Amino acid sequence: MQPIFIISIIAAYFLMLILISYFTGKEESNESFFKANRQSPWYVVAFGMIGASLSGVTFISVPGWVEASKFSYMQVVLGYILGYLVIGTVLLPLYYRLNLTSIYTYLEQRFGTASYKTGASFFILSRIVGASFRLFLVANVLQIILFDQMGIPFWVTVTITIILIWLYTFKSGIKTIVWTDTLQTLFMLIAVGVTLVSIYDEMNIGATGLLNYVKASPMSQIFFFDDPRSADYFWNQFFSGAFIAIVMTGLDQDMMQKNLTCRSLKDAQKNMFWFTIVLTFVNFFFMVMGLLLTDFARQKGVTAMKDDLFPTLASEHLGTAVFVFFLIGLIAAAYSSADSALTSLTTSVSVDILDIEKKYDSKKQIRVRKRIHVILSVILILVIITFKYLIKNESVISKLFTFAGYTYGPLLGMFSFGLFTNLKTRDVLVPVIALASPVLAYFISSWLKSDFDIDLGFFILILNGTITFLLLLLNTNGKFDRKSLNTAQYPA
Repeated sequence: MQPIFIISIIAAYFLMLILISYFTGKEESNESFFKANRQSPWYVVAFGMIGASLSGVTFISVPGWVEASKFSYMQVVLGYILGYLVIGTVLLPLYYRLNLTSIYTYLEQRFGTASYKTGASFFILSRIVGASFRLFLVANVLQIILFDQMGIPFWVTVTITIILIWLYTFKSGIKTIVWTDTLQTLFMLIAVGVTLVSIYDEMNIGATGLLNYVKASPMSQIFFFDDPRSADYFWNQFFSGAFIAIVMTGLDQDMMQKNLTCRSLKDAQKNMFWFTIVLTFVNFFFMVMGLLLTDFARQKGVTAMKDDLFPTLASEHLGTAVFVFFLIGLIAAAYSSADSALTSLTTSVSVDILDIEKKYDSKKQIRVRKRIHVILSVILILVIITFKYLIKNESVISKLFTFAGYTYGPLLGMFSFGLFTNLKTRDVLVPVIALASPVLAYFISSWLKSDFDIDLGFFILILNGTITFLLLLLNTNGKFDRKSLNTAQYPA
């Protein structure tokens, strides 16, 4: 496929995003940037959150996992359902009752300033590393299939990408993101659908039927109850999925900022309900697509595996239509995660770290927020370039991404302690506890793996949060009066 054709597709895609930004960004205010004036339709938020949840990593990696791990990832997805139930019934009512812009403001009211800054800092660190890693993977794919042929260096690709994201987010932030995420989700789901239909036809599955074909495959095994020490063990993955959903959606400013743009708590809860149902089916179809891609590759003698499987088949074996939609779907999956990450990072640094709502008038807040938006864009560029040129060992980069997951453990422990106990904790020691917990969790996990061959897998998050909770319990200094929370009412 000619490079000019691929560039035309990418240019047309970003033109649509910028047009959405133009129509949604006519009001330039922090209320619009941070909260979308609390006017987002719940069904638009629900649909758009699917794209934000399924990043470029998911789009490329999940289909490639099927050969090695079968459908075991669905055990995690089933755990998500429990986690989203907790978000809808426990966390969302709290956030709406306190009328929060940043969810970490709760930590200030519950524990104190040190806890508040610690929680926000852990989110910022995790989101910068995570968003950079996701964009790095996608930028690498684009570099290989397009920009290397044109002699464009990787750092130019990354810089242009971030500039384009900045262009359609700098004015109205989350108000624009809610709508661009909807478009990006649509393109990603179309890409999955087109791929499934194409392989279905290529493999002549029609007589068998898709569901019968999937059921007959040994790769379609979902439940694993045999070995409790395995990372694929059902209860390990199910409860890990529940807690991953709670921390990476319910305790994540990026994801919750979209929910908090809904008109009322009731709308936000409807959003979570339908989002959960649709996301479960979407993940299942990703698994089905992975199974078909794997079988198709075997039939054609293609040796590509894991993260190379989908890109190789889409670009070389499934025709122009599949490749075009694969490219659009890949970009949509990556940028629906990256644009909201940049917006939520700007929100957290502005509100949580610099306290602009308390220090400045509205005009000065906008100026400061715009500078932060630019600075964070530059930081994302530098981190992605660092992954490419300074940390060339892919396993090290993967571990950095895993490390980013460790930062959610302290957030889990802090919010759990705040919600489920009436105890105070010494605020000044919370930063030390938050730093110590991931370190202890890492050493315990390594010890269990080396001495007992127990692979905690995603369960490391629960261990990390439990250690934080216990250390906070040892750090208590009295009772907390919940009436002291600033319950600024918002419509239910």
